[in-house]
Amino acid sequence: MSERWFEGPLLGFDTETTGVAVDRDRIVQAALVTGEGARTWLINPGVPIPPGATRVHGITDERVRAEGRAPAEALAEIAELLRAAVSAGVPVVAFRAGFDCTLLSYELERHGIGQPDWTRLSVVDPSVLDKRVDRYRKGKRTLGATSLQYGVAHSEAHSAAGDAAATVALARAIGALYPEVGDVTPQELHLSQVRWHAEDAESLEAYFRRKGREETVERRWPLQR
Repeated sequence: MSERWFEGPLLGFDTETTGVAVDRDRIVQAALVTGEGARTWLINPGVPIPPGATRVHGITDERVRAEGRAPAEALAEIAELLRAAVSAGVPVVAFRAGFDCTLLSYELERHGIGQPDWTRLSVVDPSVLDKRVDRYRKGKRTLGATSLQYGVAHSEAHSAAGDAAATVALARAIGALYPEVGDVTPQELHLSQVRWHAEDAESLEAYFRRKGREETVERRWPLQR
């Protein structure tokens, strides 16, 4: 059997940010992780980091002013490496990829930087995969809880490099356990995740309606714009 996607090169991607609004918030730390190691960027976003965000990732205004890169420089480097992944056919792995990919896309646009070809990028999202293969499991589905479920080490939680490394290990673990996701090409898996994410969003909306809550859940994945 030829090498399956989870046995080959993967590029883990994660961000730490000023908040959760993909069209307004900014990246303060990003990491791209391969089998050879991690590359991390600390970025001065040019806007204050809210105390709530600092409590999550520990990154302060003082630190980014002293040590952070200019956004345009760092983001250009990240985009270049993602474009290289597209050209090489290397899947990009991100947990809840809709957030990280969409926020990055807005950031690139904000700073006039060319986008990676999102139509050719194969994304693997362990959050989507886990909900597909073990949909009725109770409990939290955070990166930490999901890593624990699959026996994946998750050190340095809420650092971009630590989260990206755990995400890659989680993708490999799920791919190895479940042929439904492991025995397909990255392109086939990407298209399946587009469908699975939309189905899950529709199901969650129906649940909210049963509870009397009129909430809309984003169906697009991984680029939610």
